[in-house]
Amino acid sequence: MAASGVSVAARRLAPLVLAALLLAPSSSLALPRANRTAAAAAGGSGMRACTYTLKVKTSCASPRRTADAVSVAFGDAYRNEVHAPRLPSGGEVLGRCATDTFRVRGPCGYGVCYLYLRRAGRDGWAPEWVQVLQPGPGAAAATFYFGDPLPGGVWYGHNRCPKAAAEATTNNSSAPTRD
Repeated sequence: MAASGVSVAARRLAPLVLAALLLAPSSSLALPRANRTAAAAAGGSGMRACTYTLKVKTSCASPRRTADAVSVAFGDAYRNEVHAPRLPSGGEVLGRCATDTFRVRGPCGYGVCYLYLRRAGRDGWAPEWVQVLQPGPGAAAATFYFGDPLPGGVWYGHNRCPKAAAEATTNNSSAPTRD
C-alpha cells in the first residue's frame, strides 16, 4: 500500500516539474545560444546558474574591425566551466583599441583561474586582455593578458589553477613525467 502511495505522489508532481522546466528562463543579453547550453548544463546537474561580466580589451595592433569568430571558455579549479561559442563581433564590437562588455551565463564557480580564447577567420584579431567578473558580493575580477594576435583555429590562453596535491607529489618525484 505504501508503494502505491509513492507512485500516486510521483504522478501528481511530474506535470509540475515538467512545467517548471519548460517555463524556466534561459535567455541572455549577448549570447543566447551559449546561455541556453550553459543553463541546461547547470540546470541538468543541479547547479545554480550565474551571469558573469566579461570585459574584452582589443589590442591597438589589431585590425580596425573584425569579422573573426571569437569563442571563450573559462572556469575554476573544480571543473565549473562557462563556454560562449561566439562573441558578437562586427561594426565597432571587438574593434581596435576598444573595450567591450558581454554578459555570459553559466554554472556558478569558485574563482576563475583559467581562460581560453579561440579565433576563426582571416582578420587576425588580437586581444590585449580579458577580464571576468564573477557575480556576488566581494567577488574579485580575474584578468588574463594576451597582447599578441591569437593563432587561428586553436584554443589559446592561460591556466593559473592550482595543481592537485597528488599530481604535485607525482611531479616532484624522480620518475620522468609525460607532457
